[in-house]
Amino acid sequence: MRSSGNSSAIVSTLLGGALLATLAACNSDSVSRPTESGLLVGGAFSAVPSGLDVASSSYGGDAASEWEGPMRGPMRGMGGMGAFGGRGIHGGPGIDGLMGGGLRGDFRGDSANGPRPHPHRGPFAVRIDSTCTLSGNDVNCTNVRNGLTTSSIFTITSVDGAAQTRIDSVTTNTVRTRTTVTGTTTRRVPAPGRDSAAAPTITATVNASSDRTVSGLAAGSTQRTVNGWSKSAESISGTNRDGERFTAIRNASDTTKGLVVPTATTTSAAYPTAGTVVRVMSVQTAINGGAATTNERREVLTYNGSNTATLVITENGTTKTCSITLPRGRPSCS
Repeated sequence: MRSSGNSSAIVSTLLGGALLATLAACNSDSVSRPTESGLLVGGAFSAVPSGLDVASSSYGGDAASEWEGPMRGPMRGMGGMGAFGGRGIHGGPGIDGLMGGGLRGDFRGDSANGPRPHPHRGPFAVRIDSTCTLSGNDVNCTNVRNGLTTSSIFTITSVDGAAQTRIDSVTTNTVRTRTTVTGTTTRRVPAPGRDSAAAPTITATVNASSDRTVSGLAAGSTQRTVNGWSKSAESISGTNRDGERFTAIRNASDTTKGLVVPTATTTSAAYPTAGTVVRVMSVQTAINGGAATTNERREVLTYNGSNTATLVITENGTTKTCSITLPRGRPSCS
């Protein structure tokens, strides 16, 4: 089952990443990442929020590795990142300079429309697995993997507003997707000098949900409009790669309002031309039973009809205004 770019795999994976305080201090476009007794927590912001990799969200999906918890040195293989600019001068805690694994491709214009726009392809396409079942006029899908249960409800309507029980390539115009991801999963943390069987473990309890409506899917439509929200709450406990016990609470959310994406009849990418996306993440960490420390980051992305979107980042009370060239530019901050 995939919806609006969702993956069918119910894997609570988190992209690794870190923040070197010394690099951030030297970076004119960045603010030093707060640390907890020398602990680096940037990886918690680099990673896809648990559950939102398969829900309908703006957070980048398909994480390649998992957050290993707070630690006292840079995470393996990632190097340093600036808070507002990312690797070097431009970037942030995520792959493309935005948090939570970066910005999902449809929000950047990475999805080509193809020669004939279709509900199953192009930006914010909707795909429903054949194993899903009907409940009244809704289509229900459930999947369980790695201790997490994902349930999605699809409500499909035609151009004239009539309920449909499946997507029609010509007449389907609007699909609302409601998704929940809940459960508890355990993963091992790779540690230097230890085999996987002896590696420390992290247990995460996840409660995520999303609600997105995509309209303009019908044949002949010149644009698609997206509105929705997502949120994830994750309670984590375990041992990091340094052998220290820790607890963490990660909360993430986003809201998409009036996002408009043209559906050109070409194979070129179509980036959003209107709308706003607000993304918020916080992580609270405590090590060895000590006092908890909270770090927060907020990103507001506004599309204005050009190929340059405005990005306002507020991190622990400090705000900067940036721009992003669509579809694949990194933030450039003033």
